[in-house]
Amino acid sequence: MTITAQPQTDRPDPSVIAAQNDAFRKLACLGIPPAQPIQGRMHVTRSLMEAGDGFMAEAVKATGMFDTFEPENDPEGWRDFGAVEVRGETVFWKIDLYEADSDFRYGAEAPDNPATTMRVLTIMMARDW
Repeated sequence: MTITAQPQTDRPDPSVIAAQNDAFRKLACLGIPPAQPIQGRMHVTRSLMEAGDGFMAEAVKATGMFDTFEPENDPEGWRDFGAVEVRGETVFWKIDLYEADSDFRYGAEAPDNPATTMRVLTIMMARDW
């Protein structure tokens, strides 16, 4: 008996999710409005807020400008994680996708559908990880 793998057509398109994540990150961090509405929130950790002297603003801007995605740091192609250097400190950022009406309890069932997906961008000092 031979089993042939069938392509999974119900999987979300990584390039669509990547474009939406990029658009949301640029909206949240740089104020650049997306072509289509995207729901989401941005959170920063306490240590980032307490860094002082404009550090948080620099970290948020660097997060919005990040564009160095490679298979090593973006294996799924969703553009949902990155690391930036700000004044010699490593800052991580991560986008998580939730069902929009689940109070952040459930992952997005259709992460490529911006109408039903809520994005949460978290920016933190790498040492907080």
